[in-house]
Amino acid sequence: MTDMGNPNFRTFDPAKEAGAEPPQPRGNSLRDRIRRSEQGASIGGAPVQSRSGYVHNPQPSESQPEAQQHDVAMQPAPPVEEPVVEPVGESAPPPIPSPPSQQAQPRPEVTEQIEARAPKKEEPNTNAAQPIGVVLEISGAGSMIAIDLQRLSECSEDDDPSVAMAGQVGSQIKIRVGGSWLLASVRNQRQDRKAGSILANIDFLGEGVEEKLTGRLHGFRRGVTRYPVPGGLVYPATTADLKQVYASDGRSAVTIGKVYPTKDIRAGIYIDAMLGKHFALLGSTGTGKSTSAALILHRICEAAPEGHIVMVDPHGEYSAAFRNTGVILDVSNLQMPYWIMNFEEHCEVLLTSQGNDRQVDEDILAKCLLKARSKSRLAESMGKITVDSPIPYLLSDLSNEIQDQMGKLDKATTSAPYMRIKNKLDELKGDPRYQFMFSGMLVGDSMAEFIGKVFRMPSNGKPISIIDVSGVPSDITATVVAVLSRLVFDFAIWGREERTSPILLVCEEAHRYVPSEKNADGNSVGKILSRIAKEGRKYGISLGLITQRPSDLAEGVLSQCGTIISMRLNNDRDQDFVRAAMPEGARGFLDAIPALRNRECIICGEGVAIPIRVSFDNLEEAKRPASEDPSFVELWNQTGGEEDIVERTVQRWRSQG
Repeated sequence: MTDMGNPNFRTFDPAKEAGAEPPQPRGNSLRDRIRRSEQGASIGGAPVQSRSGYVHNPQPSESQPEAQQHDVAMQPAPPVEEPVVEPVGESAPPPIPSPPSQQAQPRPEVTEQIEARAPKKEEPNTNAAQPIGVVLEISGAGSMIAIDLQRLSECSEDDDPSVAMAGQVGSQIKIRVGGSWLLASVRNQRQDRKAGSILANIDFLGEGVEEKLTGRLHGFRRGVTRYPVPGGLVYPATTADLKQVYASDGRSAVTIGKVYPTKDIRAGIYIDAMLGKHFALLGSTGTGKSTSAALILHRICEAAPEGHIVMVDPHGEYSAAFRNTGVILDVSNLQMPYWIMNFEEHCEVLLTSQGNDRQVDEDILAKCLLKARSKSRLAESMGKITVDSPIPYLLSDLSNEIQDQMGKLDKATTSAPYMRIKNKLDELKGDPRYQFMFSGMLVGDSMAEFIGKVFRMPSNGKPISIIDVSGVPSDITATVVAVLSRLVFDFAIWGREERTSPILLVCEEAHRYVPSEKNADGNSVGKILSRIAKEGRKYGISLGLITQRPSDLAEGVLSQCGTIISMRLNNDRDQDFVRAAMPEGARGFLDAIPALRNRECIICGEGVAIPIRVSFDNLEEAKRPASEDPSFVELWNQTGGEEDIVERTVQRWRSQG
């Protein structure tokens, strides 16, 4: 008799629910079928000879009455369930002979086989070895399973946290397919009141080989080559299984925390895979996003002390975190030469007009800027140059050229465009806030020195440079970031003939610089970062985006990130945006994003073996960014010295313009 001939099997066939005979109370439930297999010894069944403890093929109990009677006769009278718990828990060894002629073997011989295997068994817990449900439907990416509610309750009390989470949303389960285990993630749950069970959708993650002695999973790899069939048994994934899944496959990796809900499995990220295809760190304010970013960068710096990392810090909070392991560059020591800007960036800084006047101003600036660059000795030695060539020039030469062009009688327009450009140029030269860039001291050819300082070439054991732009005037902050980003890209393009030196560019508050289409303002920074996202990996450039508003980020840029690290997101629009950007197999994890604790995250993509939920490690105090929220009650209970604080603040305010 097959399963399809067993009337009990109708419980798990939704298509036949309506036409089925009224089920007996709990008689046809998944739990009762598992329980019958566990108690089969007392009624003459053959669960001792079943590898799963689940009467998936009831043939022995229905068609082998002689074997049943013989089994009962050979069993000691008082301890009816003497062979029940231990044999049912065996999930790894092949089933004890199934032919009818062998099922009637004496009980002592069966017991000897069980005892012989017992010392090799590493999982005495029967919850891990007993099924919790069956497969109902199969599709290419996922499946539907039925889970027994009472089995979930039993598993929830298990000492193994992975087994305790079995069947819950975001947990992992495994399905035996031939000699392999198929690992899947539970996406959702709903109650099936007719069958007295729980229906759940699962997403397939990958598969691994089953160890014959222990039944554990090993040799895990992504993808599915062989699918289960409806009726297949579903088991909890144990901590031992997950250790095999999350174990490094030999690639360079860094550990950043623990895999939830386990207690001792370390969560690792493959550096090459994560950086090679970009990554994004997302999370609402207050979730520990900055500390987590610092943790990841610290781990990368420790693994690659001669690396090249450039981080744009708009709030000045990472200076404290990398003071000992990196170089801090701000308006006091950045010394970015103005002539390193290309023509588009010059226009953003010097032109204030819009519409038709903008085009007129651009034509004038292009002509005057090219002539100012041409007066350089370096330009004379190079021959032909363009308006974008990073050739040093004097601001006074540009101002004089604008003045000369304005004085010509054959000019095509009035003097107003010339005056607008000249006045803006004079403003930049005289404003102390712009001295880090528009200073007469920066006219020398310091391009190689500047690039070496910013890109950490050589790194000298400090592979990261923090570009603190908190002191940069807001009207040119985007331009400064654009210049730095473009230098990274251009350096990689023009350095193709040299030994490859990959560079990681990390942008905090990325939605400021790469806004979505509805918020786009046409700045050059958005264009260059979008280009890096699309083409950077070909030239050895990695892009790391950190933002609290992923929905305000350009969708095309986020979709280019191969690894997404999502912390708690409180906004529904942000959650939907991230859900659309993440791969299908991570959907079950994504539902947990609003419920994540601080410093917890969901990681999916190229940087991890499978989507995982991670609890970040605690970072040492000296390595944390200055981003902790102030204690209002504590600070508001302190007094004294307010007048001096105000006086000093006003003085600094005025001295910086």
